[in-house]
Amino acid sequence: MTATRVVAFGGGHGLSASLRALRRCAPELDLDITAVVTVGDDGGSSGRLRAERGGLPPGDLRQALVALAGDHPSTRRSAGLFQHRFAEVPAPAGGAGTGVAGPRTADGTALRGDGLAGHAVGNLVLCGLMELLGDPVAALEHAGAMLGAVGRVLPMSCEPVGIEARVRGADPARPDDVTTVTGQHQVAVTTGRVESLRLSPDAPAACRHALAAIGTADWLLFGPGSWYTSVLPHLLVPELAAAIVASPARRLVTLNLAAEKETFGLSVADHLAELRWYLPELKVDYVLGDSKAVGDPEPVERAAESLGARLVLAPVAVTDGTPRHDPAALGAALVPVLGAAR
Repeated sequence: MTATRVVAFGGGHGLSASLRALRRCAPELDLDITAVVTVGDDGGSSGRLRAERGGLPPGDLRQALVALAGDHPSTRRSAGLFQHRFAEVPAPAGGAGTGVAGPRTADGTALRGDGLAGHAVGNLVLCGLMELLGDPVAALEHAGAMLGAVGRVLPMSCEPVGIEARVRGADPARPDDVTTVTGQHQVAVTTGRVESLRLSPDAPAACRHALAAIGTADWLLFGPGSWYTSVLPHLLVPELAAAIVASPARRLVTLNLAAEKETFGLSVADHLAELRWYLPELKVDYVLGDSKAVGDPEPVERAAESLGARLVLAPVAVTDGTPRHDPAALGAALVPVLGAAR
């Protein structure tokens, strides 16, 4: 029997949780895992590198690679190195600090004279590999080999994109005004309600390797993650959207455990409605949610049915009460769903 090919879409911590869960059930189900990652990040270390060097923001790509890192002690050490973030260098006693006035990233991070402070080592490695090899996919393959990655990481586009949103009430003093919020970070932290989302450019070219993976996939997985800045952007890349609709694969959506700033005010059912709004042709087979987070299942079941999906409830959250997915519990919940379709 051939391996079950799974393509997971997203970015940041949500995609990382999904990939860690898939890794746990990969041996039992013989999974071939591909992550397709958003490339709109413009905050923090990624934003600084994007502003200073150009190219793809590496942070979400790094997190996906680390989530798929192998279990050999040497690769685990390499994964730890990739996640290591340089701290600020203390200023000499009585001396001036290292910071200098100058340009800032979209989230206000100063481009400091202490150039390493705040950067994750893996971000610098990926930036260097992309410059050295001249091909983001080749750079990710090389980094994956360094980490013994159990799966493949691909960008949704080989060029960075911008994320823009029309937001009602972005200015609390004017709750009825609709304004344009520009940049992934600013959209992620907006206190208003997102009314529409777009990418800049409007139609970025999709990574051809990602298109090929979608075309041969057995499963396409969406979520969990920041809905407007990590999940929905994939549906706004025309070539990716067309490939997702045309793919013969089954589709599964994993729901978040709590609303984030960017989706404050959206119900669980609203999250599913947003998928249909941005890609009306999207059909889904299963929606996976945590019973405590879902609450009253009836509206969520109706929203799932509008996508053609069946709602599956399972305890997938960590037990400390924080809204984070437990990779072991999420993997256990995925096994019967992914396995039943083999």
